[in-house]
Amino acid sequence: MRYKYIFFDLDGTLTDSKDGIINSIKYALDCLGEPLPDEKTLQKFLGPPLVDSFQKFCGLSRERAELALVKYRERFSDIGIFENKAYGGIYDLLQTLVNGGRVPVLATSKPRVYAERIMTKFRLRPFFRLLCGSELDGTRNAKSEVIEYAIEKSGCPREKIIMVGDRENDILGAKKCGIASCGVRYGYALEGELEAAGADYIADNTDELLTILMK
Repeated sequence: MRYKYIFFDLDGTLTDSKDGIINSIKYALDCLGEPLPDEKTLQKFLGPPLVDSFQKFCGLSRERAELALVKYRERFSDIGIFENKAYGGIYDLLQTLVNGGRVPVLATSKPRVYAERIMTKFRLRPFFRLLCGSELDGTRNAKSEVIEYAIEKSGCPREKIIMVGDRENDILGAKKCGIASCGVRYGYALEGELEAAGADYIADNTDELLTILMK
């Protein structure tokens, strides 16, 4: 068994949450009277911390970006959170991993309180030993901080851990923490993004992902 602990990202890896996130971003920007980016730019919001993305892609100041996050959460916490669905093949993949002695762990930049609700709603929670995320106050905002926290909580040797995610921040976070990484192309990555980030493995679908994780 090459990898025992499988760290999973949430958005774009376990669930397709695009509609809920983008609709809530549009709501936040509309509330602030800010212009809406085009759809291609909005796609770039999927994955990285939102405060960073509001600054990078909308040109907001840090203070204004934090206000945008407050407005985003107004809609997301009750509506956007469930504009979501598990990817096809995810339940079978997780069951096979557990049956094969692997230990799934959630490592998401999304606030943990939201992740708990999503994982419960979409029947993913029973497969996971640990759920690790950021906090609403900004603690563990960077992906590497979430991964490091998950490593500490799991108590597993780094060489037995692989991070699975769909964006460069998942891959770069894994590298910073000294663990292996696998990018998934069925999520929200831009063309060539996972390769440029240096993913150790790349899977086009859940069948390919399972083959990689069961080595």
